[in-house]
Amino acid sequence: MPTLHVCPLSRLPETVAATGASHVLTLVNVGTPLERPAAIALENHAVIGVSDIAAAMDGHVLPAEEHVEAILAFVRGWPREKPLVIHCYAGISRSTAAAYIAACALAPERDEAEVARALRAAAPSATPNRLFVEIADRLLGRDGRMVAAVAGIGRGADAFEGTPFSLALI
Repeated sequence: MPTLHVCPLSRLPETVAATGASHVLTLVNVGTPLERPAAIALENHAVIGVSDIAAAMDGHVLPAEEHVEAILAFVRGWPREKPLVIHCYAGISRSTAAAYIAACALAPERDEAEVARALRAAAPSATPNRLFVEIADRLLGRDGRMVAAVAGIGRGADAFEGTPFSLALI
């Protein structure tokens, strides 16, 4: 069964090693120092430079349609033979939003609220970036159901960084 694994930047090398992942999706602020794990081929690593914000802020990159389209293109191109690791700096907001978006995109028949509840069960600190979810909801034609589902699980538990977790696609 194909799985998504989410972690903070500090746990990326160990998460890739522990899962045997073949692909990594990185969502970090532009300019964040980053080293691709040696086990991940360059063509299997996507880096999306975007800030963890939901409203415009000087000096930051606001999530936009182009960022969500890049997430969708990368996860749709992932062959699903081995796990995919998604990470951001803390493993709480951008990466959990991307994992939620990926799960909804790759299993379109799956109920959005069910995916959100599975995300919450796997990651008590998950607080998916609202703007990422709003954009994906529109692009995927989910008619507000993704937004409502994420609102339904509420803000995650306070944490400096998230604990690595997995999310099954089916």
